[in-house]
Amino acid sequence: MKYTRYFTALFITCVAAITFSQYSTAQVNAEDKSNAKKLAFKNMVDSQHFVFVAQSVTPLRGRFRNLTSLYDVRVSKDTMVSYLPYFGRAYTAPLDPSETGLNFTSSNFSYSVAPGKKKSWTVTIKPKDYRDVQQFLFTIYDNGSASLNVNSISRDAISFLGYIKKEENNKKK
Repeated sequence: MKYTRYFTALFITCVAAITFSQYSTAQVNAEDKSNAKKLAFKNMVDSQHFVFVAQSVTPLRGRFRNLTSLYDVRVSKDTMVSYLPYFGRAYTAPLDPSETGLNFTSSNFSYSVAPGKKKSWTVTIKPKDYRDVQQFLFTIYDNGSASLNVNSISRDAISFLGYIKKEENNKKK
């Protein structure tokens, strides 16, 4: 009877040790994956090569709206392509009525990155060849979520919430 209790206690201790070691290994692997994702987001920001995907919009004078279509901003070292909707007050009407959103391509812009609060980066892009937009101000967090504030000369400011991802090259060979 004495040996049975001893072996039972030994068995329970071994099972607990094995379970704890597997849990610790899984936790370390999860932390490694999380650190790898954070490093990947930082590399995208530093290399000026990412896509901001907008999921919701908040105009300066208006209500929060979820976006149901795909809107994004593609940033690379030499080009920025903005395909975003605009809701809000415009002080001048566009010459072309079909150009109501923030749809443009810029190949001449300034790009600056600064560390932000709460494990984030602040990216400021100022297009020089598209006069209507003063700046795109991204706040990108290390988990991939991001916000974008767009300041314009002839329109009210507008904010977007979304995430960043790596740009996929769909070029056919």
